[in-house]
Amino acid sequence: MQNMKATPINIADTFSTMPTAEDANSFAMLSELGNGGVFAASFSGHTPWERHLGDELVFVQEGKTDLILLLEDKEVRATLAAGQLLVVPERTWHRFETDGVRIIGVTPQPTETSSAQRPPSDSV
Repeated sequence: MQNMKATPINIADTFSTMPTAEDANSFAMLSELGNGGVFAASFSGHTPWERHLGDELVFVQEGKTDLILLLEDKEVRATLAAGQLLVVPERTWHRFETDGVRIIGVTPQPTETSSAQRPPSDSV
């Protein structure tokens, strides 16, 4: 068995060193995890479409966001506020629209992004 290091992560400290979501977009890796990592993000605006080779957990720490998922070729909008989370199923295209949010994401890697207005739901 591999030597495991158990170190607590203070999420409030991480966010205190990041710009506010309204000022600048900022991302930080908090920990590696399996084939991805645990990330803190502070951002506003519209993000590009993205998807992953595994399920992604998105937890809203502060603020509010619309998380848009492309399901069966339809855009499904989930509004998340502080204290809420959503699991994005693997290979599901998704993006964020927000006026300012701070999230924790448990995200598998690699991340595929699309600059298309809306990627086709069946693209692999």
